[in-house]
Amino acid sequence: MKKTGCMNRIRKDKNIKLCLGVLGVLILLAVLVPLLSPYPYDMQDVNSQNLGVSASHWFGTDKFGRDIFTRVCYGLRISLAVGFGSTVICVLIAMLVGSLAGLCGPLLDSILLEIMNVISAIPSMLYVILTLLVFEASVRSVMIGICVSGWVDLAKMLRVETRRLGQMDYCIAAKMMGFSRLRIIWKYILPNEKELLIVQTILLIPKAIFTEAFLSFLGIGIAAPRASLGTLIQDAKPMITQYPTQMLYPILVLAVLVVCLQSLGYALERKA
Repeated sequence: MKKTGCMNRIRKDKNIKLCLGVLGVLILLAVLVPLLSPYPYDMQDVNSQNLGVSASHWFGTDKFGRDIFTRVCYGLRISLAVGFGSTVICVLIAMLVGSLAGLCGPLLDSILLEIMNVISAIPSMLYVILTLLVFEASVRSVMIGICVSGWVDLAKMLRVETRRLGQMDYCIAAKMMGFSRLRIIWKYILPNEKELLIVQTILLIPKAIFTEAFLSFLGIGIAAPRASLGTLIQDAKPMITQYPTQMLYPILVLAVLVVCLQSLGYALERKA
């Protein structure tokens, strides 16, 4: 039988394979380098300040003598954790709210839709900033701020798709057989929304990563001694005229990560 769906598209599309390969390499670097590197990400060495590229320090060292390659990989780990973690939470909330709004009665649908409209009326960046001002700057705080409104757009998409699927014969037959709404959602609605969920999930990840990097670059994101890619860019900014490569490496890694995820999502969306 002929294969269909996302796996078939991944198998045939070279661009998707390339994006997945690059993403896999970045994830391996984020996981393994901070564990295996002889230089802890926060270890300072006054005798090794602002060194250039060498066999010992692949990206050189910063103004405190810390190994930049290790810190970039550690920052990549933090950025990936924020991106994937917040996206998982947003998708779960969107699946629940969007499915209930689309399949339940008009009263609940109106209430949930009004809540979503109120939340989306305020810029999402403001939620993250307010969360960081109220709570201590940390990975958890950034994720909470992103998740306050990050699920709304996907929930609205799922609401419309659920309403459409709810009119299909198999859903009508399930209602006539006495199936509960939750069972219909789980057995008949969500499996048919798989393609939409995969594409939108992938597109949410770079959005969350860039939000965190932007806030950390402004100095209100991840607090020291932890360092995301945005934090590393912000730390290297004063040294840009003397040692521009200290800022260049985290920028390149961030750009490759975001472009790779967006290209993967758009490629799957075009072929959906």
